[in-house]
Formats: sequence, C-alpha cells, structure tokens
Amino acid sequence: MWTFTTDLAAYSRAAEPFLLADPVRNTVPLSVLANLRAGMPADGAYFGWWATDGDGVGGVVFRTPPRLLVVGVMPVEAAAPLVKALPGPIPGVVGRRELVEAVVEAMGVPGTVRAERLYRLDELSVPTVPGRGRLATAAHRAVLTGWHAAFAAEVALDAGDPDEEISRRLARRELFVWEDDGVPVSMAGLSPESGGVCRIGPVYTPPAARRRGYGAAVTAHTCQVALAERCREVVLFTDLANPTSNAIYQSIGFRPVDDHALVTFAG
Repeated sequence: MWTFTTDLAAYSRAAEPFLLADPVRNTVPLSVLANLRAGMPADGAYFGWWATDGDGVGGVVFRTPPRLLVVGVMPVEAAAPLVKALPGPIPGVVGRRELVEAVVEAMGVPGTVRAERLYRLDELSVPTVPGRGRLATAAHRAVLTGWHAAFAAEVALDAGDPDEEISRRLARRELFVWEDDGVPVSMAGLSPESGGVCRIGPVYTPPAARRRGYGAAVTAHTCQVALAERCREVVLFTDLANPTSNAIYQSIGFRPVDDHALVTFAG
C-alpha cells in the first residue's frame, strides 16, 4: 500500500531507515531530503512510501514541483498501485529503468525517454591537465550562473532559477571550478553527504573549452575533496546518449551501478 504526505518529518521517520540501507542506489532521495532539511524551497512537494503488512517500508517516491516524479528503490509490482495512488498528474518520471518502464506502462501515456546510468567511484585516477581545481567563491557567481543556465538548456531540464541555485550552492560550499591560467574553464557540483555518499553534478564545460580534459579534471578534483573531507562514497549520473562523458568518467575510476531512465510526458 502507498502512503502519501506533504509532511517532511513524517516522511523522514517512515522512509529514511529504508533509504539508508542502500545509500548508493538511493542517492537522489537522500540528497533531496538533505537539501529540503537545509531549506531548499519545496512548494507543493509530496512524498510517498510503499509498505506491505509486516514487512515495513519497501519503496519511496517523491515530487518537488515543477520537477518530475522521482521513483526510488522499490519492487516493480508497486508501480501499478503507485499510479492509482498518485495525488495528482505528473509531467514525467525518473528512476531506475525497469521501475520507470513499469510506471509508464501502468499510466499508458507515451513520453520522451532519456537513458541515464548511475556510476559509483571505485579507485580514483587523477588526470594530468593544465591548471588547478578549487572551491568556487562569490567571485565566480556570474560565470557559474551562466553556465548553470546553459547546462539546463543543453540537457533540456527545468533547473529552476539559476541565480538562486548558484547562490544556495555557493553558500553551502558545493561548487568547484577548474582554472587554467587563473581563468575558470569548467565546474562541478557536489551534493551534501547522505548515508556516507556524495553525488557529483552537474558537471559543465562551456563549448569553447571542451576536449581539453577540464571536465575530467574538475570531476577528479571534486572527488578528492569529497573523499578527504565529506563522505566515504562518490556517485554520479550520466546521459547514455553522450558516449564521451561516459568514457571520461570511466577513465577516472567510475564503474556502472544501475541503468536509469527519465521520461517526460507531452503537456
């Protein structure tokens, strides 16, 4: 049976122990929970968990409008009941591929699909690239805001207000840049630690600076900081339609965990 609430504390009490049992695969629900606790705007947000008699929580979903419904780890057989229990219409769904496919099948609504993959860092291999990595500061705000907007446009995602997002992440020391000759040429974000896991993202290099190793360099630098100061594990997501980025992340030590899918419905 699915239970839904708009009460973050009630959701946390019910679902967090389940999420923490597999923090790598539940990286998105856990990091969003951490962000919400830290004050991330959540107008219209709702949360759900799946439980069967005597077995406790066995799955989670949540939505923070205007974003898509996020499907966490759950049994495939919970998908059809989920569709019936949803509090309202959704613009799309994202999660492990087999779960997203089951939700979409139960909804009977075709959508636009993007294939993704979750990677976990195994053994970090640091590339040799000109320049240095550093924590982003307020001096980087303007360029990072522009890059954030460009990234969202490039991947066709609604990432909210870029200035608000960058300001929030700068204040929480979650953004890193790679500088070459003192000029920022690439950026990477780092989610708050949840269950010992941090997630890299987004990673963005402007077109004029690509194919020079900057994306790999800033990602590796961010991983080094994460493992030294913030968490035990590092993960990230990639778009499977971009073989270059997938190859880059594997070259510095990331290994596949699960395939995911993002489906948006025609509005």
